[in-house]
Amino acid sequence: MSTPDELERQHTLHTAVARYDTLRTRDALASPNEEGEPPAAPPLSKEEALEMLALGELIARKAGYGRQLGVRSARSAGASWSQIGAALGTTKQSAWEAHARWLDEQGAGGMTSRPPMPIG
Repeated sequence: MSTPDELERQHTLHTAVARYDTLRTRDALASPNEEGEPPAAPPLSKEEALEMLALGELIARKAGYGRQLGVRSARSAGASWSQIGAALGTTKQSAWEAHARWLDEQGAGGMTSRPPMPIG
């Protein structure tokens, strides 16, 4: 069975998304259409369905990590927490809290210190 940890060693974000898209498209085509015609593709095997699920989790993890690295880059470039919150479609407080929580989780890795709390 494929797990996100196993797949992480095999895929970059790009290749994980491409494989996920292939499996997701096949899965969608395997559904019968409205006219009751047979599916355009055979259903996914159990292994493929589990791989698709694990790839979805891997993509979410990689995207989340990339998001926080993007926040760090934006802060380093001088962006305010209000600007970062707007770019993420959230408030400055929510953006700061998510990033601070991520930094706390990275703690043992010595990534960086907690950012200053936004004022106002």
